[in-house]
Amino acid sequence: MKLDHVIVQSPATPASQLFLLYHGVGDNPVAMAESGRWFADTFPQAWVVSVGGPEPCGAEPGRQWFSTHGITEENRQQRVDAAMPTFIASVQYWQQRSGVKPAATALIGFSQGSIMILEGLKADPALAGRVIAFSGRYATLPRDASTLTTLHLIHGAGDTVISAEHARQAAEHVMALGGDVTLDIVDDLAHSIDQRGINLALNHLRFTVPRRYFDEALSGAKPGADDVITLM
Repeated sequence: MKLDHVIVQSPATPASQLFLLYHGVGDNPVAMAESGRWFADTFPQAWVVSVGGPEPCGAEPGRQWFSTHGITEENRQQRVDAAMPTFIASVQYWQQRSGVKPAATALIGFSQGSIMILEGLKADPALAGRVIAFSGRYATLPRDASTLTTLHLIHGAGDTVISAEHARQAAEHVMALGGDVTLDIVDDLAHSIDQRGINLALNHLRFTVPRRYFDEALSGAKPGADDVITLM
């Protein structure tokens, strides 16, 4: 399935990173591409692409990955799972087109987009090296965690759509499982992305060293070419 998308940036030289952005329910890739401009400006050698959901939602050009009509804690996972093959295929398509390996791929989502990203890593732990999840949650908390991906959760303290408690629980749970996760709660922020959140995301990508690098150093292993990611 070919999904609507906006290529925010495509460098003339071979890309060193890939940033894929996934919007919230009822939004569209054009709107999410506005946030993508910040990542493009900060990482000029990266492909930056905003990807649209596969289903229409509300007034055009609204899109979604799964319907939230009548959604419950009991049926959310089933709806996510039904959309997951298309989501994973979208990530792999842009990795192939850009020539960027999973370790150098960063997935950036908002709301439902964040849900798909977090759940995508449950389905394929090696899907990406970095994740920025704005105002998201897991459908159900994972049973295990990997340091292959560095997760950064950013959530508004005043979010009444997806409570910040989901982010707190997710961070504590993933950390307890031995995963690589950080959390920022933004004061007085509702269900949205603001400049404070963007700054937190950019600083995380630029300055946070993935835990897997420390693990490799302690084990004496040398990272391969596919493991190197310059997001700092």
